[in-house]
Amino acid sequence: MTVSTAIARLNAADPDFARHLDHLLSWESVSDDAVNQRVLDIIKAMRERGDAALVEFTQRFDGVDAKSIDDLILNRERLELALTRITPAQREALETAANRVRMYHERQKQDSWQYTEADGTVLGQKVTPLDRAGLYVPGGKASYPSSVLMNAIPAKVAGVAEVVMVVPTPRGEVNELVLAAACIAGVDRVFTVGGAQAVAALAYGTESVPQVDKIVGPGNIYVATAKRHVFGQVGIDMIAGPSEILVVCDGQTDPDWIAMDLFSQAEHDEDAQAILVSPDAAFLDRVAASIDKLMPTMERAEIIEKSINGRGALIQVRDMHQAMEVANRIAPEHLELSVADPQAWLPHIRHAGAIFMGRHTSEALGDYCAGPNHVLPTSGTARFSSPLGVYDFQKRSSIIFCSEQGASELGHTASVLARGESLTAHARSAEYRILTQEKGN
Repeated sequence: MTVSTAIARLNAADPDFARHLDHLLSWESVSDDAVNQRVLDIIKAMRERGDAALVEFTQRFDGVDAKSIDDLILNRERLELALTRITPAQREALETAANRVRMYHERQKQDSWQYTEADGTVLGQKVTPLDRAGLYVPGGKASYPSSVLMNAIPAKVAGVAEVVMVVPTPRGEVNELVLAAACIAGVDRVFTVGGAQAVAALAYGTESVPQVDKIVGPGNIYVATAKRHVFGQVGIDMIAGPSEILVVCDGQTDPDWIAMDLFSQAEHDEDAQAILVSPDAAFLDRVAASIDKLMPTMERAEIIEKSINGRGALIQVRDMHQAMEVANRIAPEHLELSVADPQAWLPHIRHAGAIFMGRHTSEALGDYCAGPNHVLPTSGTARFSSPLGVYDFQKRSSIIFCSEQGASELGHTASVLARGESLTAHARSAEYRILTQEKGN
């Protein structure tokens, strides 16, 4: 296989650097009109015909010979069977990863709280798990059992009573690792369906698929478009763009390590983005040489090549302070601080989905087994959003209890503000609770 890499070289000192960087980062994850209309038609059919439409779409799009919805349901026993069909090493790896993910997310649990004011008024917050969550998992050969763990375990830690998983099995191809991961993660029900029809089934419910409160998990453009349309009917995690990695290096890490770290995201798909930032121009040259040397050894070399040439970059900066500025401007999904003292630079990072500290912490460890969630904000959305976590599967309700004295005192304030808004019923409702003695004063 012949591959040729021509990764972009940028310099932060160039006057048009900002424009070039913006162009490099630009990404539009929007559907064209044809995809959008097809998804709307699928959602409409699902709402009108439920199970029957789900079976028909699964036959048509996935090539599955399903006679009825019963052929698309996997029970708990089938998930347990998958555990016996994978290798002992695979089972041990899944269980180790699951335990680490569970331990990390246990620390995210939020508890209800209250406090009492001097007059007896009680204020607080009640934290409640969602009743039911839906997990979308891509199917077939491009399956990710690690994503099952990362999506299902936080839901279970949060206390979600039922996790429903949908996973397509194109042409009947079942991925035993995915089913084994579902078993270990505590998934309650599995339907072998996918696409926009699976998202609609989870959002609106059918005769057999229960309606969920939130849908999480990655998918193709049809899945992403369907999630956009059902948002509001249910919650969703995010509309994810291509995977990204930004490595900030002081020039002292093995260039082969850095090249492979860049490859680790580039191999996802042609639109993935891999960027290296360093103040050391000679080091950027060495990494470029490593890219050329290692590329032909990769199984997914063609995908990596297109990703590296199309959206990758080696960026030279003045110093590490400017490297931090560029990192915050990019707001990457994955950020590796491959430097001598990463802890010293951590306070300078404001925007990143996950931060990998030091030369030995490859992003791949976070993808599988470190513990933190690998479902992360992409396309610069780390500026305002966070990794998937237990908090995504919990709701918060405000608690307000007013004592007689407290209601009387607050009534004065509420009355003034309500009348200022010309909402007389609001004002009088509050005024009714003002104590007679105070009214007289």
